Amino acid sequence: MSEFWLISAPGDKENLQALERMNTVTSKSNLSYNTKFTIPDFKVGTLDSLVGLSDELAKLDIFAESLIRRMAQSVVEVMEDAKGKVQENLLANGGLKEKMKCLKIDLTSFVTRFEWDMAKYPAKQPLVSVVDTLAKQLAQIETDLKSRTAAYNTLKTNLENLEKKSMGNLFTRTLSDIVSKEDFVLDSEYLITLLVIVPKPSYVQWQKTYESLSDMVVPRSTKLIAEDKEGGLFTVTLFRKVIDDFKTKAKENKFMVREFYYDEKEIKREREEMTRLLSDKKQQYQTSCVALKKGSSTFPDHKVKVTPLGNPDRPAAGQSDRERESEGEGEGPLLRWLKVNFSEAFIAWIHIKALRVFVESVLRYGLPVNFQAVLLRPHKKSCTKRLREVLNSVFRHLDEVAAASILDASVEIPGLQLSNQDYFPYVYFHIDLSLLD
Repeated sequence: MSEFWLISAPGDKENLQALERMNTVTSKSNLSYNTKFTIPDFKVGTLDSLVGLSDELAKLDIFAESLIRRMAQSVVEVMEDAKGKVQENLLANGGLKEKMKCLKIDLTSFVTRFEWDMAKYPAKQPLVSVVDTLAKQLAQIETDLKSRTAAYNTLKTNLENLEKKSMGNLFTRTLSDIVSKEDFVLDSEYLITLLVIVPKPSYVQWQKTYESLSDMVVPRSTKLIAEDKEGGLFTVTLFRKVIDDFKTKAKENKFMVREFYYDEKEIKREREEMTRLLSDKKQQYQTSCVALKKGSSTFPDHKVKVTPLGNPDRPAAGQSDRERESEGEGEGPLLRWLKVNFSEAFIAWIHIKALRVFVESVLRYGLPVNFQAVLLRPHKKSCTKRLREVLNSVFRHLDEVAAASILDASVEIPGLQLSNQDYFPYVYFHIDLSLLD
């Protein structure tokens, strides 16, 4: 599953023992994989400021998740010809040791091996400053995303409009890719070549009658140059002064003159525009074989082992300089931007989750700051109900009223703003990595 439960409990002896009981039960019952989730010591400030930050972080959490989901969807849209490769382009940078920050790792590995980025978000700063940095970073990414996707969508729309013109029937489609200079009498003061759409059942009638539909039609001047399911496109050459008369007589016989006059410059411009738009669109997601096919710079799917909470497993990983240099090779500018900034937004989102755990734990458990955060990954969907029951049983003592309300939805918790199903005796936050669903 790509679902995680981020919880915390007080760090006193009693609750650390409760965490160990939880770990033992979930391990024996194969309910979840559990690892410690390390959060640095922040400057707490006043409790009033923490209450304000709690609300702000809740909104920022929703915004960050929405942003990364939109970015993931943008990757899907840009990589429309390689959708099977999308997931391996949704990666995060770093998350292990400082010297390995340039590594690209899958999202699950980043979450399970999370380490606070002290360089980007200094823990010694006031909490409000850290939150402000995250908010500004995400706001800038969203602004750039809107701008870049708007430009891409305009390009895509223009291309689709041209493609529609080339895929319609003979009455509506562009003819620049059908006709050639040799089909027309050009640069003549007196003669002109018209294009006439003739229904398929009327081909014989056309051949017998086109020369007599009007005066001054050039004999044996018709030629079939294109067909679709409904009919054919024929040329016919006649004198300019009888154009109107010919059109009228042709319409009476259910032959439709297509309004088209050969202009070599215009046809060349239209062809070049189609080629340019196709090239521009392709370049937005053009990706090298190294980045898409080898997948050499990503860790394999990471399975977090159930380990003692005090010593989570952190397997080492390495990558050559050449592999890192190949990352991004041959990628178009939009895909490259999406990959880089998706990673930045995702990393910011998980840091927001860590901040929420810290703030809520201090508000819930009080000062001095002493709590333990744990990351649980439910083994499968069918385990979640049983896992919740285990957690509620183990931590029932933290909030008897909340624990009772989970069993009895009719019980109201005074002053509680959340719905009962969102509130538990322990601090709890949900992380869902199913970003493409």
